[in-house]
Amino acid sequence: MENQQKMPLYQALVEHINKKPISFHVPGHKYGMIAKDYYKEILKLDATELSGLDDLHSPVGAILEAEQLLQDLYQTKNSFFLVNGSTVGNLAMIMAACHENDFVLVQRNCHKSILNGLRLAKVQPIFLEPEINDEWKVAAGVPMETIREAIDLYPSARALILTHPNYYGMAYDLESIINYAHIHNIPVLVDEAHGPHFIIGSPFPPSAVQVGADIVVQSAHKTLPAMTMGSFLHMNSHRVDVNKVKDYLQLFQSSSPSYPIMASLDAARNFLAAYKQDDASYLIKEINRFKERLSDIQGIKVLSYPNHLGDPLKVTIQSISHLSGFELQSKLEEQGIFTEMADSYNVLMILPLLKENQIFPLEETAERIQQVLKGITDNERKVEPPIFEQKISGLAIPYGKMEDLEEKRLPLLEAVGQVSAETIIPYPPGIPLLLKGERIGKEQISNLKKLVEHGARFQGGSLLENGQIKVYVTS
Repeated sequence: MENQQKMPLYQALVEHINKKPISFHVPGHKYGMIAKDYYKEILKLDATELSGLDDLHSPVGAILEAEQLLQDLYQTKNSFFLVNGSTVGNLAMIMAACHENDFVLVQRNCHKSILNGLRLAKVQPIFLEPEINDEWKVAAGVPMETIREAIDLYPSARALILTHPNYYGMAYDLESIINYAHIHNIPVLVDEAHGPHFIIGSPFPPSAVQVGADIVVQSAHKTLPAMTMGSFLHMNSHRVDVNKVKDYLQLFQSSSPSYPIMASLDAARNFLAAYKQDDASYLIKEINRFKERLSDIQGIKVLSYPNHLGDPLKVTIQSISHLSGFELQSKLEEQGIFTEMADSYNVLMILPLLKENQIFPLEETAERIQQVLKGITDNERKVEPPIFEQKISGLAIPYGKMEDLEEKRLPLLEAVGQVSAETIIPYPPGIPLLLKGERIGKEQISNLKKLVEHGARFQGGSLLENGQIKVYVTS
């Protein structure tokens, strides 16, 4: 392996700054000189494509070396830095792999950026229903039998797009699915936004990179110490043309990429490369102690992954009191505990990837949660998991025809059987409950009403507060 102790891009930036350059170039803050004092330190590494600092869109120097170190660490054919989040990686991999009107098999509980990529590519998406975990009341992965059935129905599918793990950290037997798709010469594209740290190995699930996915996109900023929007794209095979991926990355990524974000990706790779088994052992000991402490608190229970397949960094607590997950999250925020997300029943916490002897206030957090729930008693709540009505389904109206149709507003109950003119996404986690161009089912309306009642936040669905939804006029 290459020398993973190096941080070529970060070091190039530091060397540049140490020369005390006088800036007559963008950005306008001039290495932080034209800024408030507290802001200057952040800006010192915010440079541009100067001599010695390379060019993200045509790297030959420090950025290329940094990406090669990333490639070496993940053992891929190609790896790229992304400065516009995993969103840009998802868009690029779909556009590179798919052609207009291709059938594309897609995990139904995907991120909205996957749907945007499908829409841009003007493909014919075939959505695959995930399993619903009865205890967690959330959608997990797509079962193998659904994958087999979908490939039998659509043997000419251009790609299979999966999400691994889900937002809550649940993993599944991804390797078997990838192997089956490859037997049928179908590339597998994986949104692994929440799994860039999985290559550490046990106790983490295997990464999609390690089990043969053709393209894997990861949000380094979610669990590694990278800046927001810093992500990776990895290529594992020649089933998708790398030159097409590069072309679309140039098309979708900013022509003025952030050097601090890229440097943070270099540093995050360095952090991960130095992560040892002793670090993992220490981390798991701290997490288990935290979960045991939470388990003693009335009003909540700590959920365990089915078959122990999941990310230890994700800790999900479920309300077993009269409080909804949203209400529990609000109470925690009043005590200064800001969690990743909530749903109707659960609150999700993402823990840091601690190294040996690093301290994080887990014990203090448990004490505050206990104070929040003081006097709250256990109370079995009637829980209704989300329902997807069809194992395998497509859009009622193709992407290419939607732009020519008029829209109208309908009360929610009258919209059953109509075609939705908007995508409605509870956010977080950013997984669409209703898709633009999809025929609206009774259960979807029921789920929408329940989420509105529980105080969920949405992207799309601007009329939900008035009990309405936009639909297409089709006759």
